Amino acid sequence: MCRSVAARFTAWADDEAPKVPLPGAGRTRERFHALSRLGREDLSLARLGEGHLDATAILHELNGPRPEPGERWGVWAAQPPGPGLTAERDGDGWRLGGVKPYCSGAHVCTHALVTADTPEGRRLFAVRLAEPGVRPVPGTWQAVGMAGSDTPDVTFSAVPAEPVGGAGDYLDRPGFQHGGVGVAACWLGGAHAVADALVVSARERVPGDRVAAHLGAVDMLLSTAETVLERAAADIDADPLDALGGAGVRGLRVRALVEKVCTEVLGHVGRALGAGPLCHDARHARAVADLTVYIRQHHAEADLAALGRQVAGHREAQ
Repeated sequence: MCRSVAARFTAWADDEAPKVPLPGAGRTRERFHALSRLGREDLSLARLGEGHLDATAILHELNGPRPEPGERWGVWAAQPPGPGLTAERDGDGWRLGGVKPYCSGAHVCTHALVTADTPEGRRLFAVRLAEPGVRPVPGTWQAVGMAGSDTPDVTFSAVPAEPVGGAGDYLDRPGFQHGGVGVAACWLGGAHAVADALVVSARERVPGDRVAAHLGAVDMLLSTAETVLERAAADIDADPLDALGGAGVRGLRVRALVEKVCTEVLGHVGRALGAGPLCHDARHARAVADLTVYIRQHHAEADLAALGRQVAGHREAQ
């Protein structure tokens, strides 16, 4: 993986991550701001940082082992079609076998929370990545955008693992939805990074009407998304255990809105500035490529359909 991202993530996990509050503890706004700042700095770094913070929150919520100083955690829970990861009992413990795709931080994380199929259903397990049966698969992460997130497939061969929660607990806990809003905060930071080139260009010289219109549209989009994240943070803190049943709809709404904002910001900045900064400004070109890939973690019409079904069938969750 990119050595600069790995080094920055290692330092951040040691020095800054312990200061980031857990979701729903009364300071969720600060948590989202921390994730957005990481996204504005580097989206690959934000992907790793978000995984570490999400793992810390999951372990807290499901009474798992507490991350120790010097540890760097990931959450590897992707479930695309095809053979995946299975877990089998081995005496009093469990062992994992198979292939897990999209394992961000495969070469820099020390531990991971991974989902695996068991006879009782899908469960979450904590794994120490120094185990000899854990092997990233060379050549399985060919991305240009988000290259630094180091997200290859990983094979597991009889790897000992510690269960965290019971079958289904990973998805059923309210914190799953809170974590999804945290991902959107990373995306929004990336949108700010893309927009920075337009803001700088407009401040260096008086913009014409076309560029000014694009900048105005970008400002409106970003400020709207910031407001939505602020409201989401307040709602999470007011109802962290989702007693009112609104977490699912809230998470889908926020992610859909922020993905739309990011997509439109990419378009406005590109039309306003043309190819110049993509060809001559490495930071801007990387931010555009990274954001284009990262927002595809939103499942587009599939997620909108899920939102529509919840609104139609559970209006009390609005």
